[in-house]
Parts: sequence; structure tokens; C-alpha cells
Amino acid sequence: MKTLTLLRHAKSGWDDPVARDFDRPLNPKGQRAAVLMGRHMKALGLDFDHVVASPAVRVVETLEHLGEGFGSDLAPAWDQRIYLASAATLLDVVHDLPEGADHVLLAGHNPGLEELVLLLVPGAGALRDEIEAKFPTASLAEVRFDGESWDAAKAGEAELVRFVRPRDLDPSLGPDTP
Repeated sequence: MKTLTLLRHAKSGWDDPVARDFDRPLNPKGQRAAVLMGRHMKALGLDFDHVVASPAVRVVETLEHLGEGFGSDLAPAWDQRIYLASAATLLDVVHDLPEGADHVLLAGHNPGLEELVLLLVPGAGALRDEIEAKFPTASLAEVRFDGESWDAAKAGEAELVRFVRPRDLDPSLGPDTP
């Protein structure tokens, strides 16, 4: 069995004057959310054989802050293909994961992550419906595949095990209100 945890980067700073979207950093709310999600992941007992991530600044910073809360450096493999990738490209990344890794964390961006979950997980269900409504920043979704190979990851054949949003852990990390 293979387990894939998908993590969307934390909230980034749209007000930062950067020349490229790729270079956008996290804002303070995003930093707090990433640390909290790291603590929660540790409390859940999540452990990863392999971490693969977009090299965009907001993902790099998310993983740094997540590591603070998690209590260890996640030592990701940076993969440019993940930056703003489609679900199809992300599925290619999944198919290329090391076979010896049974529990993988993939950190990246929306809409690709949301679309990947919806592609992999069949039908309806409360958690899937929540993801379809919105996969907020710093949220994680965990899916499992019955196969022993990452190549076996196919559309409609994964089980959605959990979906956690920062606001589920701390309501102040939910959507900003006017």
C-alpha cells in the first residue's frame, strides 16, 4: 500500500513587491499556519519516506515552517514540474516516485493539488466534497493506493483518508472576514 500526503503551500504575501510569482514569500498568517500544521502532522504520527516539492519560495518557506512544528527537517527533493502543475503533470510526478518510499509528502500549488485529489478519489463523500469546494492554503489531504507501485496510481482508485485545513485546528487561520 502507498500513502500520498498532498500539502498546499501556506498563505503567501501578495503585497510583497516581487518580480516573479515564483518568488512570492509567505505572509505572517501563512507562517503560523505552516508551523501549526507541522505540529498537527507530528501529533497524527505522520512520517514520510520521501518528500518532493515545488521549488517556489512560498513552498520552500512552508516546508521550513512546517519542519519547525513537525520537529525535523523534511529534506525535500525539489521538482520544478510541481510549480503550478496540472493534475496530469502531478500524476506523472507520482508515477516517478521512488518505489522504496511507501509514505510520500508532495508539497505544491492549487489548482493542481485539488484537481489531483478529485482525479484520484472516486465518487462522493464528505471529505471529497470539502476538497471540491475548496482546498485552502496550508491544507493537507492524504490518499492511499492499494498497489505496491507508484505506477499503479490511477484515476478513481485512491481512498481519501483525511483532509485537514488550518482553520480546523485554529479558527483564526480561516478566511479573512471584511
